[in-house]
Amino acid sequence: MTVMGPPGVYRAGTLAPGANKGANQSQPTPCPRPIPSHHPDFRLPALPENVDLWRWIKSQPVRVRLSFLVLCLVRWTRAGAYALLIRNAAEQGESNADRKKDEQQANVRSLMAKSTVIAGAVALAAVSYSVAQSSNSSTLPGLPEGAVYINPLDYNVLGPTSTWYSARNASALVGFNPTYTAPPFIQVFDPAFLSALGPNAQIKQVAATPGYSIAHEAPIYVPELNVVFFSSNDGGPGGYSGWYNNSVVSYVNVSDIESAWAQGGEIDVPIHVLNLSDSVQMVNGGTGPYKGNLLLATSGRADLPSSIVTVNPYPPYNATVLLDNFYGRQFNSLNDLKVLPGTDIIYFTDPIYGWLNGFRPQPELPCQVYRLDPSTGQVRVVADQFYYPNGIAFTPDGRTAYVTDTGVSGGFLGSNDTYPATIYQYDVDPATGSFMNRRVFAYSDSGVPDGIQLDTLGNVYSGNGEGTHVWNSQGTLIGKFYLNSTTAEMIFTRSGLLILDETSLYFANITAQGLDLTTL
Repeated sequence: MTVMGPPGVYRAGTLAPGANKGANQSQPTPCPRPIPSHHPDFRLPALPENVDLWRWIKSQPVRVRLSFLVLCLVRWTRAGAYALLIRNAAEQGESNADRKKDEQQANVRSLMAKSTVIAGAVALAAVSYSVAQSSNSSTLPGLPEGAVYINPLDYNVLGPTSTWYSARNASALVGFNPTYTAPPFIQVFDPAFLSALGPNAQIKQVAATPGYSIAHEAPIYVPELNVVFFSSNDGGPGGYSGWYNNSVVSYVNVSDIESAWAQGGEIDVPIHVLNLSDSVQMVNGGTGPYKGNLLLATSGRADLPSSIVTVNPYPPYNATVLLDNFYGRQFNSLNDLKVLPGTDIIYFTDPIYGWLNGFRPQPELPCQVYRLDPSTGQVRVVADQFYYPNGIAFTPDGRTAYVTDTGVSGGFLGSNDTYPATIYQYDVDPATGSFMNRRVFAYSDSGVPDGIQLDTLGNVYSGNGEGTHVWNSQGTLIGKFYLNSTTAEMIFTRSGLLILDETSLYFANITAQGLDLTTL
């Protein structure tokens, strides 16, 4: 295609600027419509390689379990019947075999009829057993059609020969999908997640830019426009940005998603790219609306400093820099930011990913969390002792803060799975605004917890190695939006959750509502 420079529009099937037409553009394959078990073309699904047979059978629907059982019984019966026929023929000799042929065939038919009755009885018993078992493990009252229930009790013991150990130890990005369900889908680990999902929850891809990581971080929902702004990958794979090239900020209209969703079928809404001022370099974090504007954290690029910037959400998208240094020292590469509820005070994280991803100079400051009071201009450190502080969020009362540490992900230094992939929880000192009483809130089993958002039920959402994870307010993993690919951020809208998946956007029509991030 002919690529139009920003501003522009990208749709699924098109290539981004600089993208290689030979690059892998594969998309998740939809699960085929199942063939009824009574149909002559019905076959049992192929067993995945290196999968424990008994555990695989337990993970299948009742239809597959019963079909497997009946087919086994029929095959055993036929084998036994033919073996009896051959043995009788051998004992009687050729001449006697001819004379007693009718009698032997009658015996065989009688044996197969009896075995069919036995198979039916066993199948009936299996139905009762499977339904009882599924009520405890594979189904859950009120489970939406787009979700799968995974009872942790079924997988607390995998045994020494489980293939999950080798698969997950090979890469922390490999997700835990014991039902082998085709993504995208919703995993439910705790019935409490149903309150956030609602009865009709599904997840669908709504936009895609194959080969171009246009949807990375900094999501901001502007209710007045019903649009979500977000940034492309800054310095990472597929972002086409680096020391010499800036990232881009784009938006999608949620009304387009809502209209297409109501019509059913596949969804492909346009993505609109903004043309921003050169003062906005490598956007990585975002929140707001903040006093009517988008509030952005930029990582900086080359010798251009990291900064906190406001951008008008309306054309001409003019920008104003609020902060670009710490008493004359450049920040490393600002990552994410949130406003303390009930105030206009901005908290932001500063890891070294600009350097680790090759678009910023060697860092000059520790990896820390800062606080900016715009009314006085005062900037100070409120938390340290991180590998790489990343996402940040507050409870609606402003008393509790969450900060993710993505130490596992080390850029050109490589990954180390023994480093943190952790969400820490803090109390916010009401007098000083500093973070205190640090404790572990949650650890991610896949990838690292990146951007972080809360809903009004107190649940905590974070982008991880194979999708978006959700914990309740006590830190219990209650569910996942399973995409089988890394997501960094997500944002609530009036009609559901929009998930940024690098080269794709996904939407989940859940009933949970996000916190109001507006600062007047």
